[in-house]
Amino acid sequence: MKVLDRNFFQKTIPTSAARIFNPKDISRCRKELTSSRDALLNNRVDPVRPDPEQERAQTGVKCLLLRPEVLPNDRTTWSPRLRDLEQDGTLGVIPYQLHLDYDYFTYSEITSATIPPPEQKSDDEIPQGFALAGHVAHLNLRERYWPYKHLIATVLADKNPMVKTVINKLDNVGTENAFRTFQYEVLHGEDNMNVELREQGCTFKFDFAKVYWNTRLHTEHERLCNMFQEGQAVCDVMAGVGPFAVPSGKKKCFVWANDLNPESYNSLVDNIRINKVVDYVKSWNMDGGDFIKKAAAELLTIEHHVDIFPKVKFSRSAPQSSDARRRNLQPIKTLVQPRVFSHYVMNLPASAITFLPNFIGLYSPLESSPTTGHLYRSNQRHRRGTRIANETKEICEEISRQLGHEITPDTPEVQIYDVRDVAPKKRMFCASFRLPEEVAFRKA
Repeated sequence: MKVLDRNFFQKTIPTSAARIFNPKDISRCRKELTSSRDALLNNRVDPVRPDPEQERAQTGVKCLLLRPEVLPNDRTTWSPRLRDLEQDGTLGVIPYQLHLDYDYFTYSEITSATIPPPEQKSDDEIPQGFALAGHVAHLNLRERYWPYKHLIATVLADKNPMVKTVINKLDNVGTENAFRTFQYEVLHGEDNMNVELREQGCTFKFDFAKVYWNTRLHTEHERLCNMFQEGQAVCDVMAGVGPFAVPSGKKKCFVWANDLNPESYNSLVDNIRINKVVDYVKSWNMDGGDFIKKAAAELLTIEHHVDIFPKVKFSRSAPQSSDARRRNLQPIKTLVQPRVFSHYVMNLPASAITFLPNFIGLYSPLESSPTTGHLYRSNQRHRRGTRIANETKEICEEISRQLGHEITPDTPEVQIYDVRDVAPKKRMFCASFRLPEEVAFRKA
């Protein structure tokens, strides 16, 4: 089957049911027969059904489905409670033909029934997972599943009500396009890539076709943002639409966020406004290397502070009075923007490490710098079972080469965090390390 035929999925299972003569007894019987383990327990099946006899059904008689092991003509298969309810005339036990249709079966069951299994155990399994960005489900199908791609997409949308559009990626993110966007084909629904989603209590809106977004990195976004403290200055060099910058602004961090992609920049500006973090997050659209130098120099000279006021309960009946009370309040504290960034974030796994030479001599006018860098890197994954130490060593060696200063896994405050697989045989890491004084203060 390459075009979905929903009528194909029909199945009838012989079982039994408790015919409940008085509709007022349905709730009580269901509770008691569930407790006695006579009732059919299946989250995908509604256990209360109309009576199979049409005349009884028209008068409101209902049945409660029982386990197939409960046989209508064999009272030894009944629990004592079922026998008591039958004996006092509350119910009768009858045969029942349970009919299942397409709505019952799961995505996995339908695709397994329609797509031929792999010829060898080493071949790819039938695709089960997908990435979700708002209403768009994103697949990355292997070539052997291309003949079934529209069937897969249709079933996926049927079984996931939040999905309106299903797409399939056609090239590699980060290699075909400098902005990490990708070519795609629409397999189901409209070609509408304007999405809205929530992450870390923030709302993000963007055109998924024109910017980079990976929903599967939500845990990593949160992990890194949890390192930032209120009042710190954070420089997000490759900010995208703001998955690090906007939540950090919510935490009252002063964030300078930049992205080279004009579409990402426009969405970043909108997301800063939507999430009301304008006082904390500023945005730029320029080359990342130039931004590193520009941001470090300008932060030394720009003064900025934010007054923090106590929360005022909003009154719908008198909103103006609430505003008036707010204007008369004194700030409980004032956050002053620091002169030096506490954290640099460089989320461009394919090439972020090549931006490190821009940090050489970056703080030569100063005497001290508390800066920590968080650099994302994609490494070719070693064969299964190989220790993570190999990747850690390779990343530290490349950081050392770019900075002209030795960094090792044993250097204090160095952490190489294993994030996740981002592609077949490719693993994503986050290298966090303190910018060495010998690098930061190096004279030209």
